Amino acid sequence: MTDVLLERTRHEDEALDAYSTIVSSVADRVVPSVGSLRITRDGRGGAGSGIAITEDGYVLTSAHVVAGAASGVLSLTDGRELDFSLVGSDALSDLAVLRVTTTTLQAVELGDAESLRVGQLVVAVGNPLGYSGTVTAGVVSALGRALPAGSRVVENVIQTDAALNPGNSGGALVDSRGRLVGVNTA
Repeated sequence: MTDVLLERTRHEDEALDAYSTIVSSVADRVVPSVGSLRITRDGRGGAGSGIAITEDGYVLTSAHVVAGAASGVLSLTDGRELDFSLVGSDALSDLAVLRVTTTTLQAVELGDAESLRVGQLVVAVGNPLGYSGTVTAGVVSALGRALPAGSRVVENVIQTDAALNPGNSGGALVDSRGRLVGVNTA
């Protein structure tokens, strides 16, 4: 190989290592804060993700994940399974707050979605298809979008190209420092 080709390959390897270092560091920090939700409503099961936002038991998720259910189970990556109750839900923002009885949740650090920029790296953490602790990464594709959701429209959406699948809804969208900037909707 020529010196130019070797230098370019070395530079590409360093860039990939830096990217991988950021994503894996965020995963180490955030995965313990994101749990899998199992919900029963009308005799049927449902699933999604939830984010610990306080150590003393408050969990954030998407309202559509828990719609029609007052309770369920939060499974954490450390193996704990905690019953939750619904504290409140807002269909217009598609957000809901849950409560579990514990004082030992690993809460995610809150970030500032208003400071996001198009092209910025973001990491999605959730439980798509029931696989807990799943991490995908991408960039902010657009800001301030409106997302049709059934009979309503969710405003001020952060659009990303990070892969999301059913079950990712309610999971964390975090910046490169692992700070919560959004809630996933698959």
